[in-house]
Amino acid sequence: MDVLRSLGHPEEILNLFKFKMGGCSSVMPKLDYESMSESLRTCYLYLNQTSRSFAAVIQALDGELRHAVCIFYLVLRALDTVEDDMSIPLDKKVPMLNDFHTYLYQQDWCFTESREKDRQVLEDFPTISLEFRNLAQEYRDVISDICQRMGVGMAEFLEKKVGSMKEWDLYCHYVAGLVGVGLSQLFSASKLEDPEVGQDSELANSMGLFLQKTNIIRDYLEDTREGRAFWPQEAWSQFAERLEDLAQPERLESAISCLNLLVTDALRHVPDVIVYLSRLRNQSVFNFCAIPQVMAIATLSKCYNNPMVFQGVVKIRKGQAVTLMMNATNMRAVQTIISQYSQEILQKVSLTDLSRDKTLHILGVIQEKSAQSQSSLPSTTHHLSPMYLSAAMLLAALSWQYLSTTAAQAQGIGDMQGQ
Repeated sequence: MDVLRSLGHPEEILNLFKFKMGGCSSVMPKLDYESMSESLRTCYLYLNQTSRSFAAVIQALDGELRHAVCIFYLVLRALDTVEDDMSIPLDKKVPMLNDFHTYLYQQDWCFTESREKDRQVLEDFPTISLEFRNLAQEYRDVISDICQRMGVGMAEFLEKKVGSMKEWDLYCHYVAGLVGVGLSQLFSASKLEDPEVGQDSELANSMGLFLQKTNIIRDYLEDTREGRAFWPQEAWSQFAERLEDLAQPERLESAISCLNLLVTDALRHVPDVIVYLSRLRNQSVFNFCAIPQVMAIATLSKCYNNPMVFQGVVKIRKGQAVTLMMNATNMRAVQTIISQYSQEILQKVSLTDLSRDKTLHILGVIQEKSAQSQSSLPSTTHHLSPMYLSAAMLLAALSWQYLSTTAAQAQGIGDMQGQ
């Protein structure tokens, strides 16, 4: 039960309570589906069915940018589904990935042989490509270009392992960094953000790499069980002969060392994340970008030094996710969140960890970067007394059962921890 998991965190219970009472509407307003064409409504249906991470924040974007990002997501979800489908032979999959961007202009193209859970985006690709062709030219150019570059990159890594740390960066660039680049170009094309947001591909790439590396680290057990290997060999080969050997109980100490090495590498993108977010001016774009990033650093904090990465599923609490989502709506709050989870990681750093020096260094850089711009922002923090928190926690806990029943038709949060 969500409330029970958050009993030691009064603020989370308060936010779960507020969320059930409609607090989500401030960051996730409902869409007017009645005014949409049938094909566009279908696209939003697919968005909600296939995205655990971004559906809510995509639908909260302003104006025409919302539809462009929705279609961008579905196109890349279809491309990713081809890449993930182990039942498609390489001699068929590689040309599909390389040519996928051309299917956007083939009104009848679809693929009905996939066995993946998200196969509907391939089976009904004509609906998605129709709405793509309905977008303004500036949006179509961005989506087609990113799709082409990503498909080529995916095809490249189908036929080779992720070996060095540089190759890990390159793989993550292809599958996520390019998403950050494309989104940034869409933000600028919409005029909701300044041109420099779309022009600074290095910062945009870091936004994507941070999310992707977090997902790869967290999903070690699921991926290895499915025969997928995304941890870089340069890292894991220091500790085991095979990647899957890290899950063996007798190798736990080595596995933790490898895990902490990769978490440290992912953290080096956080300073870029802070700079990128500080440039955003539109509230809906800020929410869209900031919420996944704070979820990611919370997830990394949960993963760091945690043997459960090799034994089961590592997830942040739903109350924690709701709290992050409701709080991460301004730069000061985001910097506070980043600083908080950086401190959490710092407290877990072992004296004997092989990556200790690098971890301490990057955590220091993150704290410094957060403090630099935070000092110039106006204070918006409000504190609640312990007595109020205790009373509110009791009220929320007693009310939860009732609210869960009566608010069954309220919009749900979904899993905000990354795809």
